[in-house]
Amino acid sequence: MKKAVMLAALTGAFATAAHAQTSVTLYGLIDAGITYTNNQGGHSNVQETDGAINTSRWGLRGSEDLGGGLKAIFTLENGFNVSTGALRQDGRLFGRQAFVGLSDNQYGSVTLGRQYDSVVDYLGPLALTGTQYGGTFFAHPFDNDNLDNDFRIDNSIKYQSANYSGFKFEGLYGFSNEAGEFSNNRAYSFGASYNYLGLTVAAGYLQINNDVTSAVITNTNGVLDGDNTFFAGRQRTWGAGVKYVFGPASAGFVFTQTMLNQAFGISASQSGVTGGLALNGGSARFNNYEVNGVYYITPAITLAGNYTYTDGSLNGADPKWNQVDIQAAYLLSKRTELYVQGEYQHVIEAGLNIGAMINGLSEASGNNNQVAVTAGIRHTF
Repeated sequence: MKKAVMLAALTGAFATAAHAQTSVTLYGLIDAGITYTNNQGGHSNVQETDGAINTSRWGLRGSEDLGGGLKAIFTLENGFNVSTGALRQDGRLFGRQAFVGLSDNQYGSVTLGRQYDSVVDYLGPLALTGTQYGGTFFAHPFDNDNLDNDFRIDNSIKYQSANYSGFKFEGLYGFSNEAGEFSNNRAYSFGASYNYLGLTVAAGYLQINNDVTSAVITNTNGVLDGDNTFFAGRQRTWGAGVKYVFGPASAGFVFTQTMLNQAFGISASQSGVTGGLALNGGSARFNNYEVNGVYYITPAITLAGNYTYTDGSLNGADPKWNQVDIQAAYLLSKRTELYVQGEYQHVIEAGLNIGAMINGLSEASGNNNQVAVTAGIRHTF
């Protein structure tokens, strides 16, 4: 009898210890608003929009203490449209992120799964696209540099270093998962950043290789499947940025370049063109220059804005984009925020007959200008 009582006590003690060393967090964000757009396919539009700043999501994040500074970690993150309840990321259950791995306080972490590339991880926080200031609608044309993380890297292994006195770096490799076609629909990426007092500098690089003969990815088992922006034989995106925080304000500059070879098309969701925007199979290029700033009027009221100039090369022409964005936000609490923001984009078509297209809207403009104004609410949990 005494042995049974002792065994039960020990079992309970071990269970309590294991519970204390393991944590799982449920988190999420819901962003919805009403948007007026002056021109979509030749008509003005008033619509309910999901994710003018950040698309809605919920997730599970967990860790288990393995001792000696080592932890097992995981993240499962779902993306959805709050206006309809539909899944985002081409219908994936955990389309935003899904990975598991090991993390060490001294040496960093290694994770496997569906993950963000290094351009997103290191340059995204320095731009106003993909952050809490402007986000989705502030993205560069077609989100050509993926700073708004419209696609993720499947089948990837990622190493992230620890923070060494403000310096961090990472590398990622995404497998094609195709027998006999090691480089068909694979990716690799790397990046680094350094932070000292209020100054942050960062750089990142991403390359994706595909075997394409038209606007079709021939190996759908690889790193891109369904949520890709471009149909191209090779995509190379790189960039660098700087941000400086001084008192209640910050200012930043980000440059990115995306180069495409064997470029056959831009997806319908990114181009705003039914069936996608066809390209001629040659090379294409986007150079993006973003200047941005954020100012806290009070701890609860912020103003943010940016200007982005994009110099492009498509189908033998040289289009240019100019976009100006501004946002005002008011925190009702630590988790609930009201915001108003506006975007104006002007494109010099250079004979391409492409309309202006603010990222995140459902359809391109019928001419070379587009204006959008959104009043919304964002809640985090």
